[in-house]
Amino acid sequence: MTSAYYQRLDVDRFQPTSHAHGAWNEGEQHMAPVSGLLAHALTRHEPRPDLALARVTYEILGLIPLAPTAVRVRTVRPGRTIELLEAVASVEGRDVVRAQAWRLATQETAAVAGGLPRAMPPRERCAPLAASETWAGGYIDSIEVLRAAGSVPGEGQAWVRTPLPLLEGEPVSPVTAFLGLVDTANGMNIRLDPRQWAFPNIDLSIHLYRAPEGGPGRWLGLDTLVTIGAAGVGLTSTTLHDEAGPVGRAEQILTVRPMTRKG
Repeated sequence: MTSAYYQRLDVDRFQPTSHAHGAWNEGEQHMAPVSGLLAHALTRHEPRPDLALARVTYEILGLIPLAPTAVRVRTVRPGRTIELLEAVASVEGRDVVRAQAWRLATQETAAVAGGLPRAMPPRERCAPLAASETWAGGYIDSIEVLRAAGSVPGEGQAWVRTPLPLLEGEPVSPVTAFLGLVDTANGMNIRLDPRQWAFPNIDLSIHLYRAPEGGPGRWLGLDTLVTIGAAGVGLTSTTLHDEAGPVGRAEQILTVRPMTRKG
């Protein structure tokens, strides 16, 4: 068994492994590693060390089959201090996820920095959480989760990490590895029982005010609030942390519906 989420097939095609298997359906990819794959394409495209990846929004266009995945990337809006990029993942000729990313010019603003959210609890004060007892799939089996004391259904804090690289035999940037875990937020402090309710996210929007550190074995901190509306729509809102502190925010809009019972 391979020890990565993907194997490169050629310049723009990737084979997902069993570790990328999703939680909601048989034969689907989990959005977390797919988002990492698109982030890898974005960070490698016409690199600009003078620009920071500040926002990535992913639109999930349907079920993502667990099959060879092609990625294409382009510059939508070039610029000296602001650029907009787009990366699209497709399977069997159908687009499955579209990501758009803003890159912004970096500046020295340490003297006016402020407004940071509350800190995450130290990991040694958090308890291991067996996420595979709630969720199925190879991706969930591949991660380690620590949950903070005081977390309740729909609101809480958790640390997540994976020992696996995104790509077999190929390094990725720290921000790519970090972004490849963020979609996990929708399943770590759930308000609803996934055996009774489906609540998949149909997007993922990440805003970063600091470059995060990530990689195999590095921890992602999730400080999450899940809100369920009265008409079938929910929202998972998360403050994102790396091991040094807060780095940004993530929002995931949810389609909420009762699970269809078989038999």
